[in-house]
Amino acid sequence: MRVGNVALVLIGLSVWTTASVFPVSAQNADKTGAVESKRVEVERLTVKSSRPFQAVVDALEGAVGHPNMAEFSKTIKDAKSYSEIERLVGRSVSSRGLMQFARFDDGEVLRKESGLDKPKIVRYLIGNPLIMKEMAKHVPEAGAYAPVTILVDERSDGVHLTYDKMASLLAPYGNSSALTVARDLDKKIEDLLRTAAGL
Repeated sequence: MRVGNVALVLIGLSVWTTASVFPVSAQNADKTGAVESKRVEVERLTVKSSRPFQAVVDALEGAVGHPNMAEFSKTIKDAKSYSEIERLVGRSVSSRGLMQFARFDDGEVLRKESGLDKPKIVRYLIGNPLIMKEMAKHVPEAGAYAPVTILVDERSDGVHLTYDKMASLLAPYGNSSALTVARDLDKKIEDLLRTAAGL
């Protein structure tokens, strides 16, 4: 779908999570239940924008909270009650209920190799610990996906903002409560990407 200068693209990806590639030996026959493999269908959302890369990045970062993560982690560890954590998160997130956990300049290594100022690729970990908690208490595997990854990269056809939808990652586990939270998170992230893209 294209609206103005921004295109939204949804694609399906298949991911297999496998803990072992070796056949089970007689010695380990009693441990076969300890290893399992699950197929996960991923729905990937891509928002394309004609805005300059830096403008997209600035808009994205301006729409989320930026706590000092060392202090944030220590405060959570030292908290004596859940209400303390709720207050901390409330102070740390933006009006969208989201905060930045980390930022990685993935393009730096590629630029060092080429000696050029491109490609520009930045990866963000963004989310909300309380949202993660609501999913993980039903599906522990949610902790492998939250905070979520948002990739921003500049290509010949514009700046791409990419996100793998949480609901698609949790769908194989079949828990309706976790999926309700995941869909709400997906909406928050899509709204964030649209804002950053100028839609």
